[in-house]
Amino acid sequence: MKRKIGFKTLGCRLNQFETDALASRFTRMGYEVVDNSKDTDVFVVNTCTVTNQSDQKSRYVVNHALTHGHIGMLIITGCMANHHKDQLEQRYPNAYVVDNQQKSAIPQLVEAHFKKEIVPSNQSQGGVFSYAPAAETFHTRSMVKIQDGCDNFCTFCIIPKVRGRAVSRPPQAILENIKQVLDYGYKEVVITGVNISRYNYEGLSFSALLRQILAIDRDFRLRISSIEPDSFDDDFFELMKHPKLMPHLHLCLQSASESILLKMRRMYTYKLYKTMVEKLRKLNPLFNITTDLIVGFPGETEDDFQASLKAVGDLQLGHVHTFKYSKREDTRAARMSDTMPEPLKTQRSELVRAAALKAKIAYRRQFIGIKQTVLIDTLNAVYAKGYSEYYIPVKIKQSVPKNTLLKVHIYGLETEGNDPCLLGEISA
Repeated sequence: MKRKIGFKTLGCRLNQFETDALASRFTRMGYEVVDNSKDTDVFVVNTCTVTNQSDQKSRYVVNHALTHGHIGMLIITGCMANHHKDQLEQRYPNAYVVDNQQKSAIPQLVEAHFKKEIVPSNQSQGGVFSYAPAAETFHTRSMVKIQDGCDNFCTFCIIPKVRGRAVSRPPQAILENIKQVLDYGYKEVVITGVNISRYNYEGLSFSALLRQILAIDRDFRLRISSIEPDSFDDDFFELMKHPKLMPHLHLCLQSASESILLKMRRMYTYKLYKTMVEKLRKLNPLFNITTDLIVGFPGETEDDFQASLKAVGDLQLGHVHTFKYSKREDTRAARMSDTMPEPLKTQRSELVRAAALKAKIAYRRQFIGIKQTVLIDTLNAVYAKGYSEYYIPVKIKQSVPKNTLLKVHIYGLETEGNDPCLLGEISA
């Protein structure tokens, strides 16, 4: 009988990529792979620690699995495993706590466990780029890791501590990885990392890498994962015209206040960010810009907050992921005074969410009457659902196989909930 392994992933696309690669590896090893903890021989929790809430969610998943999952071997990995390794080992003495640097060696760890040849997890031979291309994943699009770690040291961020210093993957390995997943049948590739705009391998820049990827002589769509707006060159904007490169960027802002950006130690100004958006919209007026905003950073005044609130509408943002500032030990911001009361943070985050929803609806209404190319990733008894080239969800009231690219005429917008969905019908 096959052993059963379950996964739960929290946090960023980089974690999702690493889970997909691990799950695919276990499939090839003969395991039955599921996305829950029920009656599993092995359960892997790939944690996030970017905020206190992330820590709480990660602990909840672990506790729920132990209470309700009936699992055998428990593995806790990801950024929380780096940040709170000792605490996790004390709290969950029967679990294996595996840091990010050794995450890719989890299959060897599991096999050694069942052969009763166990060694400490930190002695396993891992590596941040030691992931094979994933043939079968939890997603329709394939993620490919190009970079890990970060050297920016923003004052609020724990990521350099838990992911390490910036390191870039050799370009040949990236190109081979992409060709392999295209051979597996994927039609869309997402390049991901911690700070991918700072990719630099022996002088090869991010833009130069993009050019090599786009030159692959295959029919596919390319997406860029979350990216920092601090090191774009003219070549990057030229490449954004390429038909393979999808017209959407999750361009991290965090605040539209120049003084708060300085306190955060961000590597750009709001003026520069706005100029980047204007350049992208000059290339394509419908270009989708999504972002992250932090509210309640120490010292944030009403004027600072209003600047961010105004930017949501001014920039016609397609989506805003809003965070209430969360104090992280071992960061510079943790030592800052002039902290904000939690109720005021909550009030401000609700105002941003309301403004963001209004902006999202206004942005998506522009697509009514336009044809879009949709990659189907969800099916149920009522509709098929997927994402357009602009990374907007589209529903079609027809049964269509997953991983199908369709020309769709957009005729309406479903505005219920927080993620308004375009409504479409297959074009003749």
